[in-house]
Amino acid sequence: MHELFEKTLVLIKPDGLQRGLIGEIISRLEKRGLLLVAAKLIRIDKNFAEEHYKTHMNKPFFKGLVKYITSAPVMAMVWEGENSITAARQTAGATNPLEALPGTIRHDLALLSSRNLIHASDSSDTAEKEIALWFSQNEILSWETSNHLWIYGKN
Repeated sequence: MHELFEKTLVLIKPDGLQRGLIGEIISRLEKRGLLLVAAKLIRIDKNFAEEHYKTHMNKPFFKGLVKYITSAPVMAMVWEGENSITAARQTAGATNPLEALPGTIRHDLALLSSRNLIHASDSSDTAEKEIALWFSQNEILSWETSNHLWIYGKN
C-alpha cells in the first residue's frame, strides 16, 4: 500500500473470540476501507500483557485487565490505510459500550467496559509501539487490493 498510510494495532479481545465475533469485527474494518496487513491468533502471558497495558499500571483496574486479556486467545491484527488510527477507533466506538454511537462495534455488540471486545491504538505513537510489541517486521505484509482506487482515489 502507500508508504504514507498509517498502520494501527487492533486486538479482538478474549470475549470477542469466545463469542465468535472475529468475522464480524474483521468485516466491519474491511467494509470501512482498511486493509489487513498482519494477523495472528495468540495467547499472551502475564508479562506480555503487563507490557502492553503498562500505561494503566497504577490504575485500579490494571490487575483485572491483565487477568482478562490473558484468560483466552487474542486475535492481534495490523490494519493500514489513510487515517487508519482514527477510522479503527471510530469503528470500535467509545470504551464504554453504553456511550458508544450506534453502528460501532462496542455499541452494537457489547454492554460493559470490562467486556468491550476490541482494542485499537489511540495515537500514531502508541500504534508504532504496540505494533512493534505484537509483530515483527517480517509478519507485516505490504500489498494493495483492487479496491484501492475506489477507497483512496482523489478527484
